[in-house]
Amino acid sequence: MHAESGIKASAISLKDFVTHAIPKSVFEAMANNEILQIVIFSVFFGSAMAALGERAKALIDVIDVVAHVMLKVTSYVMNFAPLAVFGAIAATVAKEGLSILGTYGKFMAQFYFSIGILWALLIAVGVLIVGPRLLHLMGMIKEPLLLSFTTASSEAAYPKTLEQLERFGVSNKIASFVLPMGYSFNLDGSMMYCTFAVIFIAQAYGIDLTLAQEISMLLILMLTSKGMAGVPRASLVVIAATLAQFNIPEAGLLLLLGIDHFLDMGRSATNVVGNSIATAVVAKWEGELKRH
Repeated sequence: MHAESGIKASAISLKDFVTHAIPKSVFEAMANNEILQIVIFSVFFGSAMAALGERAKALIDVIDVVAHVMLKVTSYVMNFAPLAVFGAIAATVAKEGLSILGTYGKFMAQFYFSIGILWALLIAVGVLIVGPRLLHLMGMIKEPLLLSFTTASSEAAYPKTLEQLERFGVSNKIASFVLPMGYSFNLDGSMMYCTFAVIFIAQAYGIDLTLAQEISMLLILMLTSKGMAGVPRASLVVIAATLAQFNIPEAGLLLLLGIDHFLDMGRSATNVVGNSIATAVVAKWEGELKRH
C-alpha cells in the first residue's frame, strides 16, 4: 500500500527541534497537542514540586487524582475501540482490496522480527553483566510475559514480575524501586512500536523521511514515550502527536487500528523483558543480587 499524497514531511533541524521543545505557553501546547512541549514543561514543573517538598504535597495529590481520572476517561473511550477497528478495517479493505491484508502481514512480520532481534540483544547484554543465570530469569518470567502478551498490557504483569524478580534474588529495595521506574522510563517495546508505526503511516502516504527527520523523530519519541501508560492502545496517543510534528496526516492512525492490538501484544511483552533485565542488571551493580 503506497500512495503519492503530495504531502511533504516537515524538515526539522536540530536547532528547530530544541527551540520547538520549549513551550511559549503550556495552555497553547495543550490546545495544539504539542506533546513534546508538554513533556518538557511537566519535567520542570515536577522538579519544582519536588524542590518544595511537603509544601507541594496537596498539589501533587490533586495532580495524581487528575491523572487517574484522565486514564479512566481514556478507558471509557477505548471501550468503543472495537467499533472503530471494525469500521477502519472494513473501509480499508473496501478501498484497497484484500491485498491490503498482505501488506499488514508483512508489516507485522517485520515488527516481530525486529522485536526478536531486540530481545536477543537485551538478553546478550544481560548475560554479559549478570552472567548465565540471567537465562534462568527469562524462564521464571514466562508467566508474566504471557500475561502481558495476551492482555496487551505490561501493567497487568507488574505484580507477578516483581514477585519473580525477588525469587530470582533481586532485593526488594532494588526491585520495588527500579521496576516501577522502568515502567515509566524504560519502554523499549513502546519505542520500537511507535517508530514502526510512524514510518509505516508515512510510507502509506508516499512521504519519504530523510535520515535527519528519522533521527529527529527518534529524539521526539524518546522524550514523549516516557511516562506512557502501560495499558492497551496508550501508544496511539504518542503516535498521533508525533505524526503532527512531521506534517504527516493524523488520519493515517486509522490504518493501524485494525492491527494495533496484535502489535501491542509484542510491545507489552518486550517492556516486561526489558525492565526485568534492567532490574537484574542494577541489582548486580549495587551488590543486591543474591546468589543461589
